[in-house]
Formats: sequence, C-alpha cells, structure tokens
Amino acid sequence: MIDFDGLLFDLDGTLLDTAPDFITSVNAQLALHGLPPLPHREIRLNVTNGSAGLIRHAFGISEADFAFEAYKNELLSIYREHLADKTVFYPGLNAVINECKTRVIPWGIVTNKPWAFTEPLLTKLHLLDQVKCAVCPDHVKRAKPDPEPINLACDLMGIKPEKCIYIGDHMRDITAGKKAGMRTIAANWGYIDSKEDVSKWGATWIVEKSQLLHSFLFGGTIC
Repeated sequence: MIDFDGLLFDLDGTLLDTAPDFITSVNAQLALHGLPPLPHREIRLNVTNGSAGLIRHAFGISEADFAFEAYKNELLSIYREHLADKTVFYPGLNAVINECKTRVIPWGIVTNKPWAFTEPLLTKLHLLDQVKCAVCPDHVKRAKPDPEPINLACDLMGIKPEKCIYIGDHMRDITAGKKAGMRTIAANWGYIDSKEDVSKWGATWIVEKSQLLHSFLFGGTIC
C-alpha cells in the first residue's frame, strides 16, 4: 500500500465519466441549429476543454466570434437539463471511495468545472455528503494549473500536500499537483487524445485503467 493521508480527484474524465451527458447536450444544440451531430469520440475528447472548448470544436469558432458567448450559454443551459442523466463512476472508482471510507482516509475533488454544475452533479450522485471538499474555480483566484485550488483542498482536509495524492487526466492536473508539492497519478483512462504522450506530463505514476487504481493504491501494485 502507498502511504498517503488523503486523496484528491479531478472530476470530469477522472472520477466521473461525464462525457455521455455532454454528447447528448452538444448534439442537441447542433440539432437546434440544423447541423449534423458530431461523432461521440470527438465530443468525449473535448470535454476536458470545458464548454468553451466544446463550442470551439462544434461550431468551428473562436472566443472572438460575436456569437461565441451566446452559443456557450445555450450549451450550458442544455447541459444543465441533462446533468447526471448518464454520468457514472469510472469502473472500479466507487470501490476506491468505499475503501477510503473504510480506512477513514479523507478524499476530495479539485476541478475546473464551475460550482454551479459541480454542486448539482455531486448532489444527484449522492456524493456531496461524502466528499470532504470540492474545490472549483469559483473558490479561488487562480484555477489549475495553478496550485492554489489544490492547496485550498489540502487546507480544507487538514492534510499536508506531501501526504496527499492528486489524480487527473490532463497535464494541468499534474502540473498543479507538482507545484503544490504532492505526488500525482496520471489517469490514462480519461479524456486523453491518443496522440498525447502522458509520460511527458511528469506524473509520479501513470495508471492505465481505472479498474487498477484500487490495487495500485491499497495493494501496492505497480502500474
């Protein structure tokens, strides 16, 4: 077993597979504008870039476009209607959470997803009363890859960063964790393009599949 006193997760693409609800929302929005649906994989890989990234990809426009904000707000409104319809834990991660509860190891979430969507999502999945902290960009001045949200999460859990592990599926997660002085796990099961070289992120460890995380953390298996 790896020695740690707390566990922090990124949300979308790491702890939860939220892509199915974004796929529904993006394609519903495209239909409203008389446009054909996008392949599921394209949307899945852009979830990590947030609503702005999804709009850029779906409509082929930049933030400078006069219609950008209207499109983004429309997408968020549609997504709110479908929040948690099909979102689930990645396989094996519910077991990790249960193991943390059994061992009385606090766990939390540090995400770039706004609180307006994080709070109802965690509520619907009955996680808000289980998580020790959920830090969103609303709670800090600087979001990931700045270490501020991770340092805040450690403060809220009462744990030193060096005794905590942060797990994420994007380079910004690993960068933030490293800057905070904690060990990191690159979640290679997340929303990562096949062209991305995860080994260059500088994570302490890389875990290939979510089903392996429990044994890696609590059984000492090297992944």
